[in-house]
Amino acid sequence: MSELRHNLITGDWVVIATDRAKKPNEFKSHRSPEEREPKHRSNCPFCPGNEKETAAESDRFGDDSGWQVRVVQNRYPALSPTGELIRSGDRLFRTVSGVGFHEVIIEHPHHDVTLANLPIEDVANILRMYRQRYAKIRADSRVAAIVVYKNHGKESGASIAHPHSQLMATPIVPPQIRQRAREAIRFFDETGECLFCHTLADELAAGDRVVIESDRFVAFVPRAALFPFQVWIFPRRHTSSFDEITEDEAIDLAATLKTVLAKLDNGLQNPAYNYVIRSIPTGDRATAYFHWYVDIIPRLGIAAGFELGSGMFVNSTLPEENAAFLRAV
Repeated sequence: MSELRHNLITGDWVVIATDRAKKPNEFKSHRSPEEREPKHRSNCPFCPGNEKETAAESDRFGDDSGWQVRVVQNRYPALSPTGELIRSGDRLFRTVSGVGFHEVIIEHPHHDVTLANLPIEDVANILRMYRQRYAKIRADSRVAAIVVYKNHGKESGASIAHPHSQLMATPIVPPQIRQRAREAIRFFDETGECLFCHTLADELAAGDRVVIESDRFVAFVPRAALFPFQVWIFPRRHTSSFDEITEDEAIDLAATLKTVLAKLDNGLQNPAYNYVIRSIPTGDRATAYFHWYVDIIPRLGIAAGFELGSGMFVNSTLPEENAAFLRAV
């Protein structure tokens, strides 16, 4: 019989549809070798030699003779870094001016690499750039929240194949971030514990959903995973804001993230995925109740009528089987 599991961190109820559960290997993608990209494309705006094709550069590691990571403004930004934060309207008709930041992090000069096959130091460079941009942008008083995310593959929403991720800084706290903060505050008020630390301890004790462990991070499939093969990477050290990650943690996270993505790549034949760094709103920093983490979501299905109509998720896999499959890859 199927069962409903409650995800305490998101507040969602998830239907674990065991009666129609698929085996992990049924989720393998079928991308042909021809879809693999070349090392360089002359018409790619993110490839070396085409730097003038991008919007204004915000940051980089390296120099004109050879950059490792570049940050540029999104050519079609959802938010603008110029202008004042203005709130207007009342009751039903409320408006906030669209100020903020929308940046693209070009992760590597080579067009054909992925985080799954990059050296750990190159992945660490990407994380260091996330931290650098995050710390700089959070100082802007107009910014209420920062979301760092990556779209990999067409099904994830990626429009350019060259490896890149994005950062959006918004003038309001998005509902997902607000909801997770509310759930964490409620749990802390009731128990005096951090919900994320408590979850991590429970997952380590159970063990059957843990994918990999390192000295500083644990990757696991949540018990009430919203999606097939969803993986969370939690830091062992309690810290609320991503930009507080230390150098040792950045290197450790690079190895952990690379390993999880390589397992997904090899085990499920390079599926499309999104990942998001979930962090505290910028107005807060060191809290006892919130714990930043990385959320990896393979795009192995689509939201259908029930999900859209109810706001509930249906997961047709068993999280315990997903974790066992990834451990074995």
